Amino acid sequence: MITKRCLAGGVLLVILAVLAPPGAPPVSADDGGSSEPPKVELVLDVSGSMRARDIDGNSRMAAAQQALNEVVDALPAETQLGIRVLGSQYRFPGSPKTVGCRDTRQLAPVGPMNKVEAKTAIATLRPTGWTPIGLALRAAARDLGTGETTRRIVLITDGEDTCSPPDPCDVARELAAQGTHLVVDTLGLTLDDKVRRQLTCIADATGGTYTAVQHQQELTGRLNQLVQRAGATYKQTPRQVAGAAQCANAPVLTPGVYTDRERFSEHRWYRVQVAPGQELRASISIALDRQLNPDHGVLLRAVSPGGQELVRGTDAGSGRTDVLSTGLRWPDQRPETDASPAPDGEPAAKPVCLVVSNSFSAPAHVRTAPGMPLELTVDLVPSSDAPGGPDLGRGWLLLVVLTGTGLGAGLVIGWLARWRAAGREN
Repeated sequence: MITKRCLAGGVLLVILAVLAPPGAPPVSADDGGSSEPPKVELVLDVSGSMRARDIDGNSRMAAAQQALNEVVDALPAETQLGIRVLGSQYRFPGSPKTVGCRDTRQLAPVGPMNKVEAKTAIATLRPTGWTPIGLALRAAARDLGTGETTRRIVLITDGEDTCSPPDPCDVARELAAQGTHLVVDTLGLTLDDKVRRQLTCIADATGGTYTAVQHQQELTGRLNQLVQRAGATYKQTPRQVAGAAQCANAPVLTPGVYTDRERFSEHRWYRVQVAPGQELRASISIALDRQLNPDHGVLLRAVSPGGQELVRGTDAGSGRTDVLSTGLRWPDQRPETDASPAPDGEPAAKPVCLVVSNSFSAPAHVRTAPGMPLELTVDLVPSSDAPGGPDLGRGWLLLVVLTGTGLGAGLVIGWLARWRAAGREN
């Protein structure tokens, strides 16, 4: 079990978005950032089952409408948001299923949001139809288009797809295989086990998250969080990398952003070449995309090829319940004269191994495969002083001054008290 403890000094969370040149191994993050705005589309189930009144005394539809309104109000100016609905037009029963299973339409296009028009359209929704989730996911992917940054779909539903084929889990795998940097997060407005399995499968296939919500505050908060996350997505799309089981055959990474998956209680190894006078900075974030047992943590360590631990960063707590993050920094402070020269005459870099570990466990019904989504950032900067224990730095001078002042003031006060006492005796 990873022991959670506070780390003295320094900032643990190092969030780096670094541009690195492409090339052959070592593995390099893609070159060139993107000026594209964040793009996200909300896909809302408006099928007949959304009439159920089990969310704080209100219907599921009313709860979803309130949550969407609050998201629209809080939308960051740079985020382009779209809204697509399914099951909103063809009544069930009353229309042929073949017609109802084609019922998905875009309520607001992906782009700068006209908040008044969007909220007006949301207010007109009435739960009526079938549930063509697979069809709606394909259409949402087309709405978002392609590009260099990650697009996000957030699916809000209370039921299984009633129209497959296409099966929504197969659609999610299909979208992931296209390499279009598309992530689908799912929100389930019911605790039904079949719904949970389907929504978890959709999220797992695309590296997204599944969340079951039963209260208005949970729904609004989680939906806002997922939309805000689209704005925090790296302008540089993370590159897929596969960590090794040991340092010797681990991939060599250059500065950049990488994505991987880690199974429960697994160790994933990576290597970075650090030259004298450089400082290695690294951070990880692991998305908790399924139910876990309460006691868990993550650990990021820098280790020498010989197995000596150089520095570690344990779970620092991100303030969020769906992500664990931590980071570290380690400077190579060897004098350049002590380093063996490379063929080009420059001091040779030496490998430093990064190992990501976790103490995740889950109830028996939770699948452990695929592993948890992991994002790793790596950067190399000019070396600064080595992070160590608490150090007052220039504060030592202040401490000396304060000590001297306190001692002097004590002597003066003591002398005055003694002088007054002597005066009274006389």
